[in-house]
Amino acid sequence: MGMLVVTEFVSLDGVFEDPGGAEGSEHAGWTFRFDRGEDGNSFKVDEIMAADTLLLGRITYAGFAQAWPHMTDEVGFADKMNGMPKYVVSTTLERPEWNNSQVIRSDVAAEVAALKTRYQGDILVAGSGRLVRSLMVHGLVDEFRLMIFPVVLGSGKRLFAEGTPSSTLGLTGTQPVGPDGVMILTYRPRPQEPAA
Repeated sequence: MGMLVVTEFVSLDGVFEDPGGAEGSEHAGWTFRFDRGEDGNSFKVDEIMAADTLLLGRITYAGFAQAWPHMTDEVGFADKMNGMPKYVVSTTLERPEWNNSQVIRSDVAAEVAALKTRYQGDILVAGSGRLVRSLMVHGLVDEFRLMIFPVVLGSGKRLFAEGTPSSTLGLTGTQPVGPDGVMILTYRPRPQEPAA
């Protein structure tokens, strides 16, 4: 059974918006201010290589679909991104054009639960804040991998925005990467204790 993994770049104040630098964005490319070192780069390569599929919200999917088909690299990251199956949750996207993409239009919780039985490797969710919160509501997230950057942005979309369901997480890993204070924190949801 596949494990659903939420993997995000996050500022100290919880912002995950535009880490790669959408043109014209207030915080465009804020992660590029920091050196995450070889360990940080290796972590991301190993993560994608262990994954069987991507699950994305429409906005994140659109950004990825615009950028990744034109990318290449020596370690095969881009080839893996472009070749692996991709699922986008959307009621408005008609024809996904990125290679190996399918649209999930309805009954998202059931469809995602089915994906977890179909794949043995990780199902990665990046960006896609609204989708992440919906997956949390349905108890479908198995792990959070947060690459925390030592910056307070002060504004922007937060991963755990207001309305996110209350959750208790257990810390399963910490890893400092690079010389600039970037940390990878790995959490798994803990079972909710019944109300007294």
